[in-house]
Amino acid sequence: MKTMSAILSITAISILSQSVSATETSESILFENVRIFDGVSNELTEKRDVLVTNNKIVKIAEDLPPNDAQIINGTGLTMMPGLIDTHIHMSFASISQMALVGGDAGFAQIYSTRDAKDVLLRGFTSVRDMGGNTFGLKQAIDQGVVPGPRIYLSGPVLSQTGGHGDFRFANQNSTLVGGDVPVFVQNGYAILADGVPEVLKGARENLRRGASHIKMAVGGGYASPTDPLLGVQYTYDEIAAAVSAASNWGTYVTIHAYHKEAINMAIDAGVKDIGHGQLLDKATLKKMAKKGVFLSTQPFTECHEPQLDSFSNQKLAQVCKGTEFVYKAAKDIKGLKITFGTDIFFVDQDTFKLQAKMMERLLPWYQPAEILHMATGTAGELLKMSGLRDPYPEAALGVIKEGAYADILLVKGDPTVDLKTVTNEESLLMIMKDGKIYKNTM
Repeated sequence: MKTMSAILSITAISILSQSVSATETSESILFENVRIFDGVSNELTEKRDVLVTNNKIVKIAEDLPPNDAQIINGTGLTMMPGLIDTHIHMSFASISQMALVGGDAGFAQIYSTRDAKDVLLRGFTSVRDMGGNTFGLKQAIDQGVVPGPRIYLSGPVLSQTGGHGDFRFANQNSTLVGGDVPVFVQNGYAILADGVPEVLKGARENLRRGASHIKMAVGGGYASPTDPLLGVQYTYDEIAAAVSAASNWGTYVTIHAYHKEAINMAIDAGVKDIGHGQLLDKATLKKMAKKGVFLSTQPFTECHEPQLDSFSNQKLAQVCKGTEFVYKAAKDIKGLKITFGTDIFFVDQDTFKLQAKMMERLLPWYQPAEILHMATGTAGELLKMSGLRDPYPEAALGVIKEGAYADILLVKGDPTVDLKTVTNEESLLMIMKDGKIYKNTM
């Protein structure tokens, strides 16, 4: 039987946690009678009690004593790990391309602060930022100044001249012939680096500023203004230089590339994560599984984006055609680790709200539990590859287990059967990150 103080604690949590900021709670919270999706298994557990102390899950068992913990009655609810988006651009998710290449950095930072709050309230308690200037945003979130997810960031993407990260206008000259440093480079969205010395310097500069991994564009992109989609960018030696810089600091390199030629060269140079891969073949996917290389792809099934020009949309259509093949092929390859990411950028806020809904695009090929693995346990493994550069090294992410970080969702229903229990905000009743409650509508 619950004590009166326990009942009052439930009420206090419900009232306080309607605000965006984290609630002030006691050192321990006891979740009672929840079924658990742990981020690893395919099925829910039987009813369990889960004790959170400070920012960790410390005990999972049946009928735990309440002691002095605040109590949340989870009868009829499912506990699961917070979601992880392994490909996001917090710096320019919901601003226009023109604002990126020619606007003031402060404008973009205000948007990214708003977006960070919204990302957290969609249930994403961790994200991997894959190119941009989010150093300050991450610091503000970690210090509790603004709400948002944990951020694993690469800093500005490394791009060759004319590559996927080169967003100069046609009338902008290179600094080699008297041109100015582009605004998007000054503002920290990309580093234009050519040759081994410049690549080494760019990678080391990002690591100096706090990057948890290094991102390189080694193949063409659909959103970049000049490069062919199937072009190979950077040489083996340049990629190997970035890998060397990253591994010397205990972390890894991830890449932007869609097709096998660029991706195979990057794997041979020591890259540990493929940031797209929609145009891969089965042989390369098997090679990735053998070498322990992650496939961090995205369900690109919308083949036209209104914010892009016709050249970019033609390239997007090519990528889109490969989406079904790569997911089907990857599913059949034993040991290949696949994560979920969205790569949403240059969209309005309403479109960015579809972040979690993008998981539903995988339902033609995967069961709900398999999709959730991509966005929880497997994604957590990928984040932990940052090694010595891990900004949150004390515990596991993406799982519900003793000793893991208390990044927790409570949902109404069984997410291993119905994915909409996670993707619909009405079913997402509680969000906890780092032991603090940011949403509670129970």
